[in-house]
Amino acid sequence: MDMKMINIKSMLDTYGMLIILILLFAILSIFVDGFFSLRTMLSIMEQVSMFGIISIGVTFAIITTGIDLSSGSVAALSSVCAALVVSAANSVLAAVAGFGVAILAGIVCGAINGVFIARGKIPPFIATLGMMTIARGVAQIVSGGRPIDASAEYFTWIADFKLFGVPGLVFIYAIVVVLSHVILSRSKLGRHIYAIGGNETAARISGISVRKTLMIVYIFAGALAGLAGAMLATRTYAGNPSYGLAWELDAIAAAVIGGISLAGGVGTVMMCVVGALIIGTVNKGLNLLGVDPYWQQIVKGAIIIFAVLLDTLKRRKG
Repeated sequence: MDMKMINIKSMLDTYGMLIILILLFAILSIFVDGFFSLRTMLSIMEQVSMFGIISIGVTFAIITTGIDLSSGSVAALSSVCAALVVSAANSVLAAVAGFGVAILAGIVCGAINGVFIARGKIPPFIATLGMMTIARGVAQIVSGGRPIDASAEYFTWIADFKLFGVPGLVFIYAIVVVLSHVILSRSKLGRHIYAIGGNETAARISGISVRKTLMIVYIFAGALAGLAGAMLATRTYAGNPSYGLAWELDAIAAAVIGGISLAGGVGTVMMCVVGALIIGTVNKGLNLLGVDPYWQQIVKGAIIIFAVLLDTLKRRKG
């Protein structure tokens, strides 16, 4: 009997949020006509794809006991950079360059975060908070405070493209998820990330280059934010310095809801995806139910607090 209870507890700890996602979808399907459909699922996945990619970078940072508050602003800056490139020419080369410049902008921002955190020993919260303000300001200056047209056909093709009804942005999200999962769960870098999150001092003594690993983590997070910014520009046909507002909060929420411990050393990319899908499902369901946006913020905040409370209780029992 005790073994059965242990197995049930272990299953709930591992798949609890996935079960909640399924139950949430089922409940909303009862109250919202047509919610239970492939179209709704694909719509949620497309909406989730952009902040979901950001949440993966944030997950890497949180596992090292860090954080990234700059991702939303970096996405906005990257969208502006991509729009500036593609507004000059409508060609395949310009479209590829648009994505490249957006990702490069994210890498630069991530590298700056990494330098201040890994070498300057500035707390991640402070370093990325500063970058959040800086990146938003640079985006405003570069764009003149106005949206920049990014409706070039070759650039927006990826957002308009569908294969078997699946949007192109969802394919990009899936590729990023798979690659990130492999990096975190199967690579030497992934083992180092978990080791630093578990005990940084022990990781350093064991020969792990903590500085190098943290640099890679924040550069990776910046690159993903840059990619998300380019994706947002393709979907909205514009780069805008006001994009990505509060996206970093949704990204952190997705990570925490997915079971990534704020204490570090625990979490997976796949559960981060589940957390993002929970947020996307809640947003979609509440919108279709006509719930006031202010109440939606309250619901989302309550979910975050509940997820952190669960994490705290699990660590205390552990």
